[in-house]
Amino acid sequence: MKENNLPLNGIRILDLTRVLAGPFCTMILADLGAEVIKIEKPGIGDDSRNFPPFVNNESAYYILLNRGKKSIVLNLKHQKGKEIFLELVKKSDVIVENFKPGTMEKLGIGYEVLNKINPKIICASISAFGQYGPYKDRPGYDLISQGMGGIMSITGWPDSPPTKAGTAIADISAALFCCIGILAALRARELTGVGQKIDIAMTDCIVAINEAYNEKYLIKGEIPKRIGNRYEYIYPYDTFKTKDGWVIIGVGNDEIWKRFCKAIGKEELIHDKNFNTNEKRVKNYKLLEPIINEWTSKRNINEIISYLLKYDIPCGPVYTIADACEDPHIAKAREMVISINQPKIGEIKIINCPIKMFPFLPKVKEPAPLLGQHTYKILKELLKLSDEELSKLKNEGVIEYFDY
Repeated sequence: MKENNLPLNGIRILDLTRVLAGPFCTMILADLGAEVIKIEKPGIGDDSRNFPPFVNNESAYYILLNRGKKSIVLNLKHQKGKEIFLELVKKSDVIVENFKPGTMEKLGIGYEVLNKINPKIICASISAFGQYGPYKDRPGYDLISQGMGGIMSITGWPDSPPTKAGTAIADISAALFCCIGILAALRARELTGVGQKIDIAMTDCIVAINEAYNEKYLIKGEIPKRIGNRYEYIYPYDTFKTKDGWVIIGVGNDEIWKRFCKAIGKEELIHDKNFNTNEKRVKNYKLLEPIINEWTSKRNINEIISYLLKYDIPCGPVYTIADACEDPHIAKAREMVISINQPKIGEIKIINCPIKMFPFLPKVKEPAPLLGQHTYKILKELLKLSDEELSKLKNEGVIEYFDY
């Protein structure tokens, strides 16, 4: 497939983001075909260039989240740097930033300024608490949003302290919601010719993904608690101990329940008054859990999965990260682990884009950029700056470019 068939071909994005939430969003947009110009600060660039793990002194963290982008170094605190940025805005479709609210305005490049220069511009902001509201000026990180969004209160076991999700779920969910907002704004612009301002708060996103747990409180006034791996609304839907680890079994309805009882040789449970409906199984899970554990604990994970799948029972192993990255379906057939040729390193494995579209399949177009790798080329070709002008700007500390 030709690269110009990618869904976002022709869309130019100015990426002012750093670390995780913003770069994850623009990473997806780059995989979908957008030209993403990452604007980095002089000297060190994105903070995540210094995050482990490292390969040949290059950050694999940075490489993963910034593959397929172009890097220019531009000093936005310098008047000439702002002027260059505004010229780039005239030729772009989307701006994404994850500064503390008010920073863009302090720099003199807030939405009102950008909209006057380019009424079609879409400006997306990601922050901990959003661009308005009493908490907007608070500094924040993923863990704070997880805590204040409520997800830590329902993650873990009844006797454990509040527990964060294993990954930075506030950052990632904000990245995904921001990406959705940008795609919707691009569509709206096709219809109206007008750009939009998008305001994504990480804490809002955590509240949103708490789904029915919110409704339990809002409708019934009950505060959800930590219940381990058990699902509050379906049972059995849990992890169970085996001879060599843990297995997940999900009995999502009464028909699956009947098949499951037959599979484990407990057909008498099908019509048991304690278990014959999902509502009763949820209520009486403490009676049912040891029955299932007694069956699983005598068997190995692979044995259980192979056997239950014959009865069409949803089940699966609890993988380590290594298991997931080596699984033939995930890593190979679904191509979730791929190799790229990264400058200064050579071949390196990274995680691929999970969006599968046919025939215009998203893909990793290029490796992650070196710091300022594209400054010279972009400013010369896109803004038509001369070598003399570029050299002067470099000497004045407005831009940086290197002979890589």
